[in-house]
Amino acid sequence: MSLKNGVLLDLATIDRDDLDLSALAGVCEGWRRHAYTEPAEVAARIADAEVVVTNKVVLDRQALSGARSLRLVCVAATGTNNVDLEAARELGIAVANVAGYATPSVVQHVFSLILALTTRLPEYQRAIDAGAWQRHDSFCVMDYPIRELAGRTLGIVGLGDLGGGVARVAEAFGMKVLVAQRPGGALRVGRLMLEALLPRVDVLSLHCPLTDATRGLIGARELGLMRRDALLINTARGGIVEEQALADALRAGTIGGAGVDVLSAEPPRAGNPLLDPSIPNLIVTPHIAWASREARQRMVDEIAANISAFLAGTSRNRVA
Repeated sequence: MSLKNGVLLDLATIDRDDLDLSALAGVCEGWRRHAYTEPAEVAARIADAEVVVTNKVVLDRQALSGARSLRLVCVAATGTNNVDLEAARELGIAVANVAGYATPSVVQHVFSLILALTTRLPEYQRAIDAGAWQRHDSFCVMDYPIRELAGRTLGIVGLGDLGGGVARVAEAFGMKVLVAQRPGGALRVGRLMLEALLPRVDVLSLHCPLTDATRGLIGARELGLMRRDALLINTARGGIVEEQALADALRAGTIGGAGVDVLSAEPPRAGNPLLDPSIPNLIVTPHIAWASREARQRMVDEIAANISAFLAGTSRNRVA
């Protein structure tokens, strides 16, 4: 048994013509594929669909109400804030997400940022490009101090799959790991309040969701509590960090460096304080921590498995 009419609303945000989509063909006989879908195009594109796959396209109450044949929405992400879950429940539309698919990719990206900042790779690459090594009197250039991770302390905010994966790799590097109490969550034994954790860590890595409790979690006050040589890594959500405060702290040397994969608005068409190339010791990447080919393939396979489970009458990754 399979569905007959499916729509992929923003396939280009997932597939760069490098994935095997055959698993989707096995659970839905006919797919209409759209690279991107503008808000004005949503209603018409899902009007007769039985299953819709969306990554970032918003499915609000109005759009869902107009899709009279819709039985299942598959979100090609863990976060489901782009789907009106309350409306879906009222309309009898199932919603499923994917979770855990990108953990190896995100963990790898976190340590790419940590290692690049710790070993000062951007500065040394720029020095070589400028001919500094070629003109140097010695066999090596040591203009930018390098640190080791062994013996240093990593602080984690959000010890789910991603935070746990980062913690395990940190321990393999010989780091000590401290975990913050989850903002807005119940107190957990062995975890530190954020104010107590910040002065003790050499690296702070964020892995919590963006909620009312975590929006602006790291601002000027929190950055001021960190060590002057500490690193901040954010692969979670841009709104967790107050971006102007981080830019100011890096310029002032309040903290040692930052690696950021997410911004408060994406794409940052109106600019962003962290995109100023004059900010020192900052690496910004365009929301790609999750995007290894392997992770994206796992995502596609997870979506197909969610559809298959729905057809079998079982609940898998259901959020509505």
